[in-house]
Amino acid sequence: MSLILNRRNLILGAAATLAGCDRLARNPTVREALFSAENFHKWAQRSLMVRDAMAHEFRPDQISPFFRPNGTANPNTPEYKALWRDGFAGWRLKIGGLVERPLSLSLAQLRSLPHREQITRHDCVEGWSAIGKWRGVPLKPILDAARLRDGARYIVFHCADDMGGGKGYYESIDLVDAFHPQTILAFALNDEPLRVANGAPLRLRVERQLGYKQAKYLMEIEAVARLDHVYGGKGGFWEDHAGYDWYAGI
Repeated sequence: MSLILNRRNLILGAAATLAGCDRLARNPTVREALFSAENFHKWAQRSLMVRDAMAHEFRPDQISPFFRPNGTANPNTPEYKALWRDGFAGWRLKIGGLVERPLSLSLAQLRSLPHREQITRHDCVEGWSAIGKWRGVPLKPILDAARLRDGARYIVFHCADDMGGGKGYYESIDLVDAFHPQTILAFALNDEPLRVANGAPLRLRVERQLGYKQAKYLMEIEAVARLDHVYGGKGGFWEDHAGYDWYAGI
């Protein structure tokens, strides 16, 4: 009952906010955009939580005995197999797009940088969850080192897994989530280097969103001004092909 009341109060509060706005609030197009399911979800979460609010972190004794892989369990492409056989020594993470200083970082370089450890719960859109301990480099200092240009609004993650038809997996987040303290480029799970099934050599952890946003097998990070020109234009592989929400906040 309390959940119903909270939602009702939230909707009433939103309506009151709109009523107090300028003439834009009376524009049907603006109102429709604001209250679309995805935009309202994003607006509600961002309004009720401070920007750097932390996702819940767990105790070591709460770690799941097995961390089930989500999505692709192995890219299995010739290029990825070659990187794996070489222990990812030849792998490089490229950072480009709207940046002043493009970067190319090896796995050894990333591991040498100041890192963060966090024990968090992965919530999969398929209905399962698992708690794991992640270690990785916060994304913010990487972006700071690349020096984002003024026009950059989104960060796109390009991955090694080929989803068929020449379409690779990709995801994107905005700068609010990109700069969040718990958004990391993870290279270890439960104190072990990432297994192939869990995204080796590097995966994104953006802890306030659902599992399909946690892009695996990272190859390139691209800063962009908008998403409509990237692949299918909706900000992610499943968003393009299955209608998933771009904003998957939890």
